[in-house]
Amino acid sequence: MQRTSRFRMIVFILVILAMILTFSLRLYKIQGVVEEKDLVAADADSMTYRTTVEAARGNILDRNGNVLVSNRASYNLVIINFVLFNTSQPNENLRKVLTLCDELGIAYESHFPVTDTRPYAYDTQGLSAAWQSYFRRFLSSHSFDLDISAPTLMKELRSDYRLPADWSQEDVYKVISIRYELELRSIEGIGLENYTLASDLDAESLAAVMELAVPGIVVESGTVRQYNTTYAAHLLGHIAQMDGAEYEYYKEKGYAMNALVGKDGIEKAFEEYLHGSSGVKMTTISSNGEILSRYYTKEPVPGNNVETTIDISLQGPAERALEEVILNLREKGVGKSGEGKDAAGGAVVVQACKTGEILACASYPTYNLATFSQDIEELTKDEYAPMFNRALAAYPPGSIYKMVTAIADVDMGGLDPNYIIEDKGLYTYYDSFQPKCHIWSRSTGLTHGKINLMQAIAYSCNYYFYESGRLTYNRYMADTGLNPFDVVAKALGLGEPTGIEIAEETGTRANAEEKARQYEGDDKGWYGADVLQAVIGQSLNRFTPVQLACYMSAIANKGTRYEATFLSRIVSWDYQHLIARHTPTVASQLEISETALHALDQGLRMTATIGTAAQYLANYPIPVACKTGTAQWQGATATGDVSGSDNASFVLYAPADDPEIAIAVYVEKGAQGGNLANVCIPILDAYFSGSTRFETVTTENIAY
Repeated sequence: MQRTSRFRMIVFILVILAMILTFSLRLYKIQGVVEEKDLVAADADSMTYRTTVEAARGNILDRNGNVLVSNRASYNLVIINFVLFNTSQPNENLRKVLTLCDELGIAYESHFPVTDTRPYAYDTQGLSAAWQSYFRRFLSSHSFDLDISAPTLMKELRSDYRLPADWSQEDVYKVISIRYELELRSIEGIGLENYTLASDLDAESLAAVMELAVPGIVVESGTVRQYNTTYAAHLLGHIAQMDGAEYEYYKEKGYAMNALVGKDGIEKAFEEYLHGSSGVKMTTISSNGEILSRYYTKEPVPGNNVETTIDISLQGPAERALEEVILNLREKGVGKSGEGKDAAGGAVVVQACKTGEILACASYPTYNLATFSQDIEELTKDEYAPMFNRALAAYPPGSIYKMVTAIADVDMGGLDPNYIIEDKGLYTYYDSFQPKCHIWSRSTGLTHGKINLMQAIAYSCNYYFYESGRLTYNRYMADTGLNPFDVVAKALGLGEPTGIEIAEETGTRANAEEKARQYEGDDKGWYGADVLQAVIGQSLNRFTPVQLACYMSAIANKGTRYEATFLSRIVSWDYQHLIARHTPTVASQLEISETALHALDQGLRMTATIGTAAQYLANYPIPVACKTGTAQWQGATATGDVSGSDNASFVLYAPADDPEIAIAVYVEKGAQGGNLANVCIPILDAYFSGSTRFETVTTENIAY
């Protein structure tokens, strides 16, 4: 009995050893092939090829852990040359697939640089230097002259590819363009991977193509971006194929040629965190398309997750309120004259005063990221330019600039806030330039009368600031040679980079240097008239809504300005490791006297209770400090218009006695700044309701 058992054990061990030896030899054979070439025949009837597997991008979340952008599984059609051209009718099979794709509306792309209709011509616009180089290699592989004409090339390729004479010209072009892509994959030294015919197919289309049973057409899985919110399109951004310049940059970082990269917004700003690390997959396939083996030599590693400072429960109300106000303006206008019916677009930015974090950032009109690629042509033609991010564009601020003038008046001009200036309507100090207060008219003679600084802020009296600004400018320039308003504006962040991670305009401050730069060759003098325009937010002053939010935060912080940011933190793909965290950073500091701060506080509160915003905010349950602005400037908007209603601006911080958030709103051709309080009220309601307070939620499985 023992002898029988021992014999069986020996036989079993020998069988196991034989199996191990067989598999070891097979593995050695495959590895040997891989080391020699990435794409070679494993034996007479099979081939092993290499595929770069793009890692899933990291998620983008709001500050409370809500996933705004994630990934979903996708399925792509890939053509395996080795199998397709082992069939008896590769051209006909290819034509069948392309015809069905056209019928189903499945888009496919080729880098073949010839136009698709007669008379044929070369079209290399948009091709990277690498793809142009590939085309030259292709011509050389056929022994074509590099200066061969496009019509001659088409004739020669039709002959070389043996395309039937009875095919339509459309079918000929389609098959040539795809065979060009396939042939590039077989030219030694180019190193392109198998050609992806179509990406992210729906189940029905995928099934229809696979029912053709064309050998060499295989399905590869991948991931595509999934948008879990319809908000924040301008902020989140989109991804797409690299252009030539991007590839030259990213290839040094190990990106595959077919990698998708962030084109704008958060996707672009944090691309190298979100991208992840590609994997490498080896596949051995038989000549009839049967997969013999598949394994990874390098596993893909997903990208890191970016947690933004955005609170989506504030972003939503901000976008809805902005849209409602602009559409209402277009329908009804504002005020007795009904101005603002030509309102073009606008932006609103919400910032946490004490950290610089941007809690909401909206631009209107907007668009849907989920359908962006399908809508691109319509979006491009839209007269209101929905793809333009107005939150990052520079505009004339109007009267919301007057806090700059007030600070300079008190701290550099020595003005007592209680000093009385009489508004006479028409400012006649200069003979050649006599601006008027915005409420003055020759027929009624209406003015603000005798007012102090706080009242001038509350009622936005231009005349007051013409006089105070002129006196302050002349006095400070005589003592220091510096423009006092420029000093204050710069320290409060106007015309300066805010620190945000997304590309922004920096704008301009109105001063002699900026005038000389912009009007080179013309009269470069900086005159009293320039000063009068500058102190009320006109002249060359141009600031972005993000800058205006930072400016209002700095005033709320008594002169301390923090760098603005969209980044809360970055964590690993599995939420187990902290990669980076934002810490508040002081960008600039302006020493403001208690006298000036008290005057500002009183004037900004009065704006909400008895001044230009009283009809909107007088009864608001939380004390608000705010300023309205109307940019009396007929300059071009994002849509290119140079006429129509004035632009409108509005800024606030709240609560007035212990500021937490600052809001800036700007509407192109919005006519009246006070009306923009209607954008802020739903945001304030959402913020102070308690349901949106922005303590960051820690995901349960985070280990740190």
